[in-house]
Amino acid sequence: MAFLIPGGEEDHEVLADINVTPLVDVMLVLLIIFMISAPMLHQGIEVALPKSEAPPIPSRASDPIVLSINRDGLVFVRDQPVHATRLVQVLTPMLRGREEETIFLKGDRDVPYGKVIEVLDTLHRAGIEKVGMVTERPDPGRR
Repeated sequence: MAFLIPGGEEDHEVLADINVTPLVDVMLVLLIIFMISAPMLHQGIEVALPKSEAPPIPSRASDPIVLSINRDGLVFVRDQPVHATRLVQVLTPMLRGREEETIFLKGDRDVPYGKVIEVLDTLHRAGIEKVGMVTERPDPGRR
């Protein structure tokens, strides 16, 4: 957008400035859209997580590997079902070349404790030792 400056050296001197207000408006709208949609991008299958007051583990991975165990004891890597005997074969190529080797384990609260330990033991025998257990915060009204 150009403006004429009165009283300049010449009568036809032009000031050219970019109006950034529309650009800022667009960026704020995009920021709001991403802030709303980012929590909806969780990975894995839906499980009823146990409640815990433990502090969260800081995640530096942009695309974490989420291992889920549903109520029936089926194991999923992200949202793909994997047989327990093939778990290491599926996870090893996924972990290769990653700077963050943490796997997040989501176990349904109704899954038997022994099933979770079997999966943890399988991961430990494969050399995968950084496992984060995913839980939910308890309701503030219930203690």
